[in-house]
Amino acid sequence: MNCIETKNLTHTFSGGETALKDINLQVPQGSLYGFLGPNGAGKTTTLRLLLGLIKKQKGEILIFNQPFSTHRIELLKQTGSLIESPSLYGHLTAAENLRVLQKVYQCPEQRINEVLEIVGLSHTKNKKTSNFSLGMKQRLSIAIALLHSPSLLILDEPTNGLDPNGILEIRDLLKKLNTEQNMTIIISSHLLAEIEKMVTHVGIINKGSIMFQGTLDELHLKQKQTAVIKFETNDPEQTARIISANGFTPVLLHGAVSIPVTEEKTVAGLNKQLVQNNIEVFQIHHVKNDLESIFMDLVKNDAQ
Repeated sequence: MNCIETKNLTHTFSGGETALKDINLQVPQGSLYGFLGPNGAGKTTTLRLLLGLIKKQKGEILIFNQPFSTHRIELLKQTGSLIESPSLYGHLTAAENLRVLQKVYQCPEQRINEVLEIVGLSHTKNKKTSNFSLGMKQRLSIAIALLHSPSLLILDEPTNGLDPNGILEIRDLLKKLNTEQNMTIIISSHLLAEIEKMVTHVGIINKGSIMFQGTLDELHLKQKQTAVIKFETNDPEQTARIISANGFTPVLLHGAVSIPVTEEKTVAGLNKQLVQNNIEVFQIHHVKNDLESIFMDLVKNDAQ
């Protein structure tokens, strides 16, 4: 079952610029979904539409299998969110900021201490939030989003601007919420290397279109499929011809010849043939495409 599903979600800005084109998100229940894309790709626009912060123009939004358009209030009561920068009262403490929202949400007062404990801010006591670090402000904003015990958490770039330690704290917190409370979380970012350390599912968006959507394992499989064996020799053209005669379709690029990953015994046989044909083999190495490269390739191919 999908916690979030959109069908042909399309949005155009007032100037006529198309922000989203037929977005079909599928965020499984209980997943930690990384929503990735370059700045300006359409991530924030999509999340704003999911929360009703901007009016839907075309398409359908389903949350918990219910149309958002007809169950808006009911669904928002089950949803916590942090979009862009935290909104906090700097002259108030963490607990005081939460107390303001606790009265709005009409949830038990004890929930204040519970969420402060969850995000690791129970020690702040009388410290004003204006004196908080950016990481502490982000954690307090997540505490506010958790105050009414939501089943779904929507976060827009929550690690943006944080130092490595702050990023690690947010990552550990989100993984804990996902695994221990079975909370569905969708988190947007432009940093695949960071996101892949915490998510179960990935959606990649560029120029308002979905380029990839699936599990992290499926993205890793794509990584394996794009790995190659690279031959560097003194005669790349002749190297390519010899390898081609062995049933491969080599790619000659930047003076090196690449083929899909194959058995070590086969590579050794190709090397032997090259040497027998007086080819000087400088180097043979296995090149793995990391996930960051796959992300950039998807974006680059879409730009062409």
